[in-house]
Parts: sequence; C-alpha cells; structure tokens
Amino acid sequence: MFKKRKDDNVYEAPDQKVKQVKAKAKKLTGGIIGVLVVLYLLAGSIYSLKENEYAVITTFGVPDVVEESGIHLKIPYIQRLARVPKTINGFPIGFNKETDEYVDKESFMITRDYNFVNVDFYVEYRVTEPTKYLYASENPVSILKNLTQSYIRDTIGLYDVDSVITTGKNEIQASIKDKITSRLEEEDIGIQLVNITIQDAEPPTQEVVNAFKNVENAKQGKETSINRANQKRNEDIPAARAAADETVKTAQAQAEERVNEAKGQVARLNELYAEYQKYPLITKQRMFYETMEEILPDMKVIIERSDGTTQTMLPLESFTGTSSGTGAFPGSNPSGAASTSNTPYGSGFGGNSSTDNTNTSAGNEEENSDAAAEE
Repeated sequence: MFKKRKDDNVYEAPDQKVKQVKAKAKKLTGGIIGVLVVLYLLAGSIYSLKENEYAVITTFGVPDVVEESGIHLKIPYIQRLARVPKTINGFPIGFNKETDEYVDKESFMITRDYNFVNVDFYVEYRVTEPTKYLYASENPVSILKNLTQSYIRDTIGLYDVDSVITTGKNEIQASIKDKITSRLEEEDIGIQLVNITIQDAEPPTQEVVNAFKNVENAKQGKETSINRANQKRNEDIPAARAAADETVKTAQAQAEERVNEAKGQVARLNELYAEYQKYPLITKQRMFYETMEEILPDMKVIIERSDGTTQTMLPLESFTGTSSGTGAFPGSNPSGAASTSNTPYGSGFGGNSSTDNTNTSAGNEEENSDAAAEE
C-alpha cells in the first residue's frame, strides 16, 4: 500500500508543478495589469497647461477655470478637462483663405444707391470667459460669424458705392464693430470682438473696377498735392514771419536812432537858445558864419552882364583859371580886399576896413534895439 502511494506521488508531481507555474503567471499578469492601471490613472490625472490656454475642469457638472500655466492634477473619470485658447483668433468673411477667391454668398452685397459690390472682411476675436464660451452656447464662433454677416449687410446698405470702395471704409468698420460689440454684451457668450477690417472692396465687373481705381488714384493725387501745398506753406510762413520780424526790428532801430538824433538836436538848440538869451548879437553872428561855412563851399553863383556875357562869382577862380576856395574875384587886388561897389554882395565878401565898420555899426544898432526891446 505504501508503494502504491509512492507511485501515486510520483505520478502526481508534474501536475503540481504546472499548477504552480500557472499560479505564478496569473500573479505576474495581475501585477502587470495593476501597474498599467495605475500608470493609466496617473496619466489621466496629470495635465500640462500652456501660457496661452485656459483649463476648464468640470467636476460633477460644476466648472472651474484654471489660468496658471504648468503641471496640474485632476481626478480621472470624475473631473473632465477642456482647453480654451487665450490668444486672438480670427476668420474671414467673403473670401477663402486657401484659394484666395471671393465667396459670393458672403461677399456680394448691395449699396444704398443700388449698386453691387464685393466686400470681404476679416474678424478677430478672443475668449474672455471660458466657462460661458463652453457652456453658454453650442458654437459661439458660429454665432459671432452669423452676427457679423448680418451687421455687415445692414451697414453696407446705408452707404453709397463710392464710400464703400474708397473713402468710407474706416467709418463702416467702426460702425460694424460697435454694433457687434453691443450685441455680444447682450448675448453674454464669453467671447469678445477685437477688430474687424475690410480686406478688399470692389465692384463685380472689371470695367467698374478700373473706373473706381482711377477715382481712387485721383483722390490720392489730390491728397498728395494738398500735403505738398501744406508743406510749402509751413516752410514759407516761418520765413515770411522771420523777414517781417527783421523788418520791424530794423524799423524800430532806425526810429530809435532818429529819435535820439532829434533829441540831440533839441538839446543843441536848447543850448544855443540859452546862449542866445545871454548874448543875442554874438550868437546870431556865430550862427550866420557857421551857416555860411556850410553853404558857400558848394554854392555856384553866375552873374549875367548887360552885354550878354557871364561872370562866375562863386566858387572863386584863381589867377590860373581854376576854381579855388581861396582865390579872389575877377578884377580884385592880389591882397584879397574886394571893392564893395563892384560886387552885389556888399561887405559880406569884402574883408576891408569899411566893410568891417559897417558890420560893426549894424551890429551895435541891432544890439541896442534888442536891449530896448528887453527893457
């Protein structure tokens, strides 16, 4: 019986080894699966956030916004992660970026004066409230695009074709932007309009396009001419003002010089008058002689005789026939004493004793008359 058991043990040994190997394999597989599950859970609970992103973590339907960049944790399967960009994004209206062609259903519009025009825009927006951006509407970007198209057509219809294509672009853009901004504040979908610009505006036919290009070139030429004229004016006006200031300063200097000269002459006359009051006759004679000294050198006196001949009295002629300020009259003696009977000037040019006596007696009589007048 012992032997049989021994034989039974011998036959049962391989089966036990197989069972042990299977048990170890199961444990190893379970460990690997557990490690993978742990790694999967760890990977699902760690996320990285960039500087240009928002993270919206939703826990049982309650959203929470994470704005700080870096590594963050969340609970897998319980918390859901949604990323929202912080940067400014945009989209075109009226043309296709890839083909760079008009999209007629978006760009084809009619103006106030019943003209057709192709206008394409570019819209820029950004997200201001990530939670409302994700949950306040199904597609906020599509809502923004529809609102933009509506207000574009409404605004273009208020302007004529010339304003749309040439001069009114800035005003149209500002009007559309104000309308969209007000409407987005009412809708409150977490999105904000940054800017809207007209990329291009032109009529649908080439002939009209060329005509409007010519108009635009003419307006640019006009502005160029105006700018040049303003530049010329800005250069000439300061120069004219400087010349005017210089003229005024010169006139002021001349006026001051003449005033000072007049004041000097007045002072001189006052001094002469003071001397005249003290010595009337002497002062008169001195003034007469000084005046004659100034006049006689430049005076020329010619006397016509009864026979038709002329004789030059002044300037005095010398014996050699040349004029001289110190020469004697014709017919006078060499000593320089001219006869008063031969000259019409009397004693004024004589220099003899009878002339001096006559002047002296006349001066005494004038002095006596002045004294009598003073008494």
